[in-house]
Amino acid sequence: MNKFKIITTTLVLSLVLFSCKSSDNSTADMLSGTVKVDGSSTVFPVTEAVAEEFGKIHPKVRVTVGISGTGGGFKKFCIGEIDINDASRHIKPKEVKKAKENNVKYIELPVAYDGLSIVINKNNDFIDYLTVDELNAIWKAGSTMKMWSDVRSDWPNRRIKLYGPGTDSGTFDYFKEAIIGKKNNIRSDFTKSEDDNVLVTGVSGDKYSLGFFGYAYYAENKDKINVVPIDGGNGPVVPSGKTINDGSYTPLSRPIFIYVNPESAKRPEVDEFVKFYLENGDELANEVGYVGMPNKVTKKVIERYTKRLTGSWF
Repeated sequence: MNKFKIITTTLVLSLVLFSCKSSDNSTADMLSGTVKVDGSSTVFPVTEAVAEEFGKIHPKVRVTVGISGTGGGFKKFCIGEIDINDASRHIKPKEVKKAKENNVKYIELPVAYDGLSIVINKNNDFIDYLTVDELNAIWKAGSTMKMWSDVRSDWPNRRIKLYGPGTDSGTFDYFKEAIIGKKNNIRSDFTKSEDDNVLVTGVSGDKYSLGFFGYAYYAENKDKINVVPIDGGNGPVVPSGKTINDGSYTPLSRPIFIYVNPESAKRPEVDEFVKFYLENGDELANEVGYVGMPNKVTKKVIERYTKRLTGSWF
């Protein structure tokens, strides 16, 4: 991170001006205020990294980054309490309705790709891979899979300990839709937390545990936990920068987003933070364990923000 270099393009000319004027302290010293961000713990590492680098250029701007979960962030965003929501899923119809009721518009901006990672304890010596059908059987509501031997007969007759994000998490929603089905329910007897670090601690402390969260938290904790290859129909695949980017890690690859309030974007400190995020987020996403978007996609995202195109992109 300390070797980070600001990337500039013609779409964000203000960044060029910052680099040119930094020596006379004119622009950087003038910008001040607060940027309020909340939402997904999955997106948090990227936003935190962006906020840290942005603060080196604009030390008088205070960027606060919360982790109340995608749903928790949208609850605040849709009533105008925060400027930006980190989201590991798309905004839901009920959230769109709530925002409309409060005259809050939004600009949906994908910022990186994530591979939702299925993780196990370092001492687990029997799981070589899991199929999507096995994940469904383990996690669906009413599951009869209580012991590992219920999944495969040659696995240990030991109770499965499950860990996952809480129901306000976009990662929870994505996993439920991809593995359980949009209209079906997930089992409730698992340890929940909106803080992925709590889940890492849980899985790393029990040999017979199984959990899931964003790829960055696995990448950051490889010394504590192992990732499980997932067979989505074409053989087991491990999440990695390559398999997430090319879509072969299926069905658990997904984009992650920031949602920007266009009214907030009228404030210079918010506008400059978002432009900095979009211009530098790909490199920082790669540094913290996610996959930056291709340049052609990034250009379209920057153009979307520059034109203030509200609503969902997809």
